[in-house]
Amino acid sequence: MQISFGQRVLLGLYALVLHLAFPVTLYHLVWRGMRQREYLRRWTERYGWLEGKLDLHDAIWVHAVSVGEVIAARPLVDGLLARHPDRPLLVTTITPTGSERVRALWGDRVHHVYLPYDLREMVRRFLDRARPSLAVIVETEIWLNLYVECERRGIPLMMVNARLSERSLRGYLPVRKLARLAMQSVDLVAAQSRADAERLAQIGARRENIIVTGNLKYDLTLPEGVHEQALLWRRGWGERRPVWMAASTHGPEEAGVLAAHQAVLEQHPDALLLWAPRHPERFGPAASLAQEAGLAVRTRRGQRLPVADTQVFIVDTIGELLWFFAAADLAFVGGSLCQVGGHNVLEPAALGVPSVVGPHTFNFAEVSHRLGKAGGLLQVPDAGALADAVSALLGDPARCRDMGEHARAEVRALGGAVGRTLDLADQVLAGRRSFGAGGGQG
Repeated sequence: MQISFGQRVLLGLYALVLHLAFPVTLYHLVWRGMRQREYLRRWTERYGWLEGKLDLHDAIWVHAVSVGEVIAARPLVDGLLARHPDRPLLVTTITPTGSERVRALWGDRVHHVYLPYDLREMVRRFLDRARPSLAVIVETEIWLNLYVECERRGIPLMMVNARLSERSLRGYLPVRKLARLAMQSVDLVAAQSRADAERLAQIGARRENIIVTGNLKYDLTLPEGVHEQALLWRRGWGERRPVWMAASTHGPEEAGVLAAHQAVLEQHPDALLLWAPRHPERFGPAASLAQEAGLAVRTRRGQRLPVADTQVFIVDTIGELLWFFAAADLAFVGGSLCQVGGHNVLEPAALGVPSVVGPHTFNFAEVSHRLGKAGGLLQVPDAGALADAVSALLGDPARCRDMGEHARAEVRALGGAVGRTLDLADQVLAGRRSFGAGGGQG
């Protein structure tokens, strides 16, 4: 792509804004580091200083911003490792929790650093050390300097599992010229759905290079022995107890989750809540909230597992959601009672666990719709309705089981995105640069 004079002006203005904002990055690291110490470690990686940490050649590079994207990318990364055993594989993240998940999943089988900020000199330092033969961006992370620099160096760039909600589309429209310049550097966009494909085209992705492949998360790999472990846990804390899980919750939802559990306890006095806040800085406040309400609380780090009289169990670890989902009768998936837009409802569904969500599911709109239509998910308007729904479902184990089976069947029926995406990655590596006109899976 030839960069016009007008585009050069845009790049210059973008660079000026980023340089003016540069001191904010230091403040942000310190501010986050005061709440999560990991942000203060390996900070040089965020500025592209990688000497002694990275020196690759002909690598496949996968960027997954945080935990959710790492989980989505897991079967894809596993497939790339199997198909290309002789190529180095680099996985970058932005958050420490994402970094921790990369290490837990692949250890030394992959290289890992943080992706630097999108200043041109930092991007160039990173690419000088990574030297990828293919760049794979998971979901929709658009960084102008990174994308343009990849094109300048002839590094083919893919966006996989790409999605763009209506809300995010509106957010990009004021800067659509910058977004278009970035998206024109992308060789292939593997979109989750036709609606995502259309919205991505509206912000500048070339229609001839958009393929609808489906959602990678439908191909979720379940840990071996997860159901057997769940059964053992349930025997330890009371096999017949009604158990529900509140997963990936945010601060504004915490009072609602606690109120819902208190209402559940009125109808089911032996009920257990497994509670996994989305961010580590919320682990402590969630536990304190439950303790202040007079409930019996235990934590994963403190006491490892619930016991017979535990009413609330805080899952204050990273990477264990699937294990606890498997031990629950049903799950509330957070980020949906507030304007966050919801989180991954596919994980409980793949385990045969029905989900309840709030009204805000725009991040997973199509998936939520499909699971709801299949009878594996229930959407409620507010926290009060959440309490009613959880109480009713816990009181009807047969309905819970039926919903879980419907959810599992829907996930299985919609699989295959990983294989399609791996095939496309091989084609891009082989030099293909045109893929049709937004076609692919329906």
